[in-house]
This record gives sequence, structure tokens and C-alpha cells, in this order.
Amino acid sequence: MADRLDPNDPLDKLIRERMDLFTHEDSGYLAIQNTRPQTIGYGLTDSPVLQLAWIAEKFAEWTERPVDRDRLLTNVSLYWFTASGVSAAHTLYEQAHSTDWGAPPTVPQGYAVFAADETVRKLIPAPPGTHWTEFSHARHFPALEAPADLAADLRTFFSPLS
Repeated sequence: MADRLDPNDPLDKLIRERMDLFTHEDSGYLAIQNTRPQTIGYGLTDSPVLQLAWIAEKFAEWTERPVDRDRLLTNVSLYWFTASGVSAAHTLYEQAHSTDWGAPPTVPQGYAVFAADETVRKLIPAPPGTHWTEFSHARHFPALEAPADLAADLRTFFSPLS
């Protein structure tokens, strides 16, 4: 993706700065899951403290509003009681190591982009006719941060399809 950026374009410079920051400061979880998902998976299914820390850190980093403690613990509990930390880690691993993504989708596509700014649309090439909604608020966990907005956008996307 970075090689598509024009070093003289101000928007591309901003995108590159954010990519560099992510690479150097925020990509540790991704590096672990992309290279050793089973190792972190063992920890996530063996230690409730690690499971809580793994998810709570992401809530702290990837939300703009405080998330209710009961909602956080419910989310962590779902991972803990289903032992799905391993499968979640493997999802990122499989994405990182896939070479055949198949044919482009033929079904309607939709994006609800939270914490959107001018960089997002440039980075995600959406085919013509794609449902695209940008929200300036909420972040990585819109179902927890902006559930009404997410539900309304899902209704808007699916209503012409029913």
C-alpha cells in the first residue's frame, strides 16, 4: 500500500506518517498474531489475566470513549468461556499468509468507517456502487461505542436487499 503513495502529496505524507507510527509503536499485537498465533493462543486460553490484559489494552487504545466495565468484562468473558483466543489469533495469521483471495465479490458490499478522516477513502479502494458511510466518531469497536449509528447503517445497507 505504501508504494502507491506520492511523497509530494500532503495527504499521502499524512498517511505515510500514520503507517510509520503504527509500524513502530502500535503493531506488536499484529506481529505476534501474524507470526506466532498458536503461542499467544495458548496464553489467551490458559490465563484469564492475559486474556483480560490483551483485550483491555485494545479497548484503551482503540476507543475514544470510556467503555463500560461490564461491557468490557462481557467481551472478555465471551473469549474466555469459548476459548476463542486461538481462533481469533489465527484469523490474522491466515489473512497475512493468504496468497489466493479468489475472485472479487459479486454480492453487494458495504463499509461503515468509524473515526473516518480524509485518509480512509484513499486507502480502501471500493468498487462503484459500494455502500460507504463515514462517521467522525467512535473507533475500532463501533458496536460498543456507537451502537445506534452502526445499527442504522446496517439497516440502510440491507433494506434495498430484502
